[in-house]
Amino acid sequence: MRKLTKRQGLVLWILCGLLVLASCACFFAHSSLAKLLPSQYAAERWAGEGDTAFRQVSCFLPADESLSLNQIHGFRYAILDQLHAAAIEADTDTRLFRDAWSASGKLSASSDLGKGEVSVIAVGGDFFLFHPLRLLSGSYLTESDVMDDRVLLDEDTAWLLFGGTDLAGMPMKLNGVPFTVAGVVQREQDFASRKAYTAGQGVYMSFDAYTRLKEGAGASCYELVMTDPVKNFVLNFVKEKFPIGQGQIVENTGRFAFGKVLGLVREFGTRSMQKLGVVNPYWENAARCVEDWCSLMSFFAVLFLILPALRLLQTLIRLFRRVKRKLSEDLLPDVKDKTEEAIRRQQRRRWEKKHPGET
Repeated sequence: MRKLTKRQGLVLWILCGLLVLASCACFFAHSSLAKLLPSQYAAERWAGEGDTAFRQVSCFLPADESLSLNQIHGFRYAILDQLHAAAIEADTDTRLFRDAWSASGKLSASSDLGKGEVSVIAVGGDFFLFHPLRLLSGSYLTESDVMDDRVLLDEDTAWLLFGGTDLAGMPMKLNGVPFTVAGVVQREQDFASRKAYTAGQGVYMSFDAYTRLKEGAGASCYELVMTDPVKNFVLNFVKEKFPIGQGQIVENTGRFAFGKVLGLVREFGTRSMQKLGVVNPYWENAARCVEDWCSLMSFFAVLFLILPALRLLQTLIRLFRRVKRKLSEDLLPDVKDKTEEAIRRQQRRRWEKKHPGET
């Protein structure tokens, strides 16, 4: 290979330095993107600072299938049986897992000040553990609510129906049925969620109340946070026991890890082809968008390091050869001579001890 001039070598090192900086920028972008969506970190929030490991898994059913409350409760019992079979104990079984389910649809909303069609996300379980939307006023809906006639409005619906956001306790109607406003939330403001959410004004309501308004409605999304004593314990259990049908199971915990998103590069061009008939909720579409960007950043982070790595390897090889030549030409002969001289002296002393007076 032709030897580079000093000027060319300097230019090459500058280029390598710029590529390393670009790679660092890509690593930083990946790290920032990976932390963007709170909906993907329910396991970490639930675990807190405790020593118990938790994993988050989501199940998405096809458009022509749904999950009934009986199936959800049956799966909850299966969770408890699995935990007991694994000899996992806690103060209460419910501390070992949290779950939520949801369905989406359209309803007509009205108040004394306004009306319109709104998108509805019907929620059950601890939905807002998984989706900690910012409260502008009031409180979340919870599974422990005595009544299921409370609704949570997003900011756009609050302005549509009431012209404000401080609305806790205000009366309204959905499909002509009376409800009470529990509070108002602000939707996610990150670029992925804003792009993924296209349903317009929205309302969160109890899943039980929604099934009374929409006969035969079922859940299309189920989310679970569960203790994970050994690797893949939760994921394998869900795959085995959850009635997923032709749906899709996603492990949220660790989905943005560098190795995982870098592996998605192999699926470029085919990953967006939907073959299961699953209509993902907007938060999953947002997560997939972030995955794609993380994958792109990871790919370029590695790509930008190839030339600097090759240049460094080439320099190390040259340095090794130079050191080896220096050793063989200068240092090793001197060491060899000194070693041989030391051996001769040692042999001479031994001979003198055995033959005293003969020298």
